[in-house]
Amino acid sequence: MKSLAIVTLGFALMTAAPSRADPLKDAVTADLPSLVKLYQELHAAPELSNKEVKTAARLAKEIRGLGFKVTTGVGGTGVVAVMENGPGPVLMLRTDMDALPVTEATGLPYASKVRVTGEGGVETGVMHACGHDIHMTSWVGTARRMAALRTQWSGTLVMIGQPAEEIGAGAKQMLADGLYTRFPKPSAVIALHDWPMLAGMIGYVPGYAMANVDSVDVVVKGVGGHGAFPQNTKDPVVLAARIVTTLQTIVAREIDPQDAAVITVGSIHGGTKHNIIPDEVKLQLTVRSYSPETRKHLIDAIGRVAKGEAISAGIPEDRMPVVSVYGEFTPATFNTEPLSQRIVDLFKKRFGEDRVKQIPPSMGGEDFSRYWLADQKNIQSTFFRVGAIPQSKWDAAKGDVNALPGLHSAQWAPDPEPTIAAGVEALTAAALDVLAKNQGR
Repeated sequence: MKSLAIVTLGFALMTAAPSRADPLKDAVTADLPSLVKLYQELHAAPELSNKEVKTAARLAKEIRGLGFKVTTGVGGTGVVAVMENGPGPVLMLRTDMDALPVTEATGLPYASKVRVTGEGGVETGVMHACGHDIHMTSWVGTARRMAALRTQWSGTLVMIGQPAEEIGAGAKQMLADGLYTRFPKPSAVIALHDWPMLAGMIGYVPGYAMANVDSVDVVVKGVGGHGAFPQNTKDPVVLAARIVTTLQTIVAREIDPQDAAVITVGSIHGGTKHNIIPDEVKLQLTVRSYSPETRKHLIDAIGRVAKGEAISAGIPEDRMPVVSVYGEFTPATFNTEPLSQRIVDLFKKRFGEDRVKQIPPSMGGEDFSRYWLADQKNIQSTFFRVGAIPQSKWDAAKGDVNALPGLHSAQWAPDPEPTIAAGVEALTAAALDVLAKNQGR
């Protein structure tokens, strides 16, 4: 990564030389100690989905003092902050706020020690293992910069703190609570996410960036009995095994190899004792896709395979498998044109080609897409990544992300300074560009 080192050095020299000073970068650098302190406080005090009460209050307090009109309790614990600054477009910047039920193992001095008793009475640690603390800090830093630079932009800036991203519910909750009717409706929405890349790098994905995520339950029914007399039963365990195996042929033989898709059976439960053939087996699946057409094909095919295997096994009509798709799902995240290319060009100009890289789309889920899907004709959407891996760890792994802790890991530990600095600078630069004065609107 010699080229990156040269770029970083170049940026440092720009900061040091008054004649070539970058006011935005300089301001972010000056604010960094305060932002890192905020990050550490947020990291040490995580809250689970739809329980982000203290987190939301902290964000509201931070941004209210900057001149934003702040409303709390939107869609549960959501925060909406509005700054009207003359005529122009409406831009919405989103951060997520919730943490995960993960017991932290980073060894950091500000590591989370929070523990809660979750569903089923099981105690667990709570951790910002997906970097939402980085997102919130970058969001606050951007709000500070945009408030300080009001003379340089015109329009309306809407900044939201969203609950429950980790369970795919928060965006839907905020929209249902009048996000686009009670507050100015955006013409553009932008968000960032920290990512397993070298800290300070910027990643982008044209088009589909993250996947549709469906949770599917399959109840495989049979006719139970004694394990010594299988001829008198219809064994749902064997049938479930056949269904699991055949499901893999949907992706392998029905989906275009260039169209990514995933069907994973993450849970299989059936039976209570060695010598008893049960009456049913329950499967839990996660199903990932990008396009609506592929999503429909996968879900329809799961039902077809389950029923087909049951018929082959001689299961009575009234004992056919029951396939249930949860009403709540996370729709695919799509980066729209022309906004996305405009932002990428802006980032390359600001950070240099070596720091801004196209990366592959992910089969992970993210509910940010709902803000665009609510009005695809009138809203543009961009979702970009910010690298968070410390230089020393990146070098030790020789850039192999598979050798490093990833998102949702108990050892996920972003390098705060370069990650937050890049996040604030990128998000602010994008906002200033979208809300630039004299654009002929």
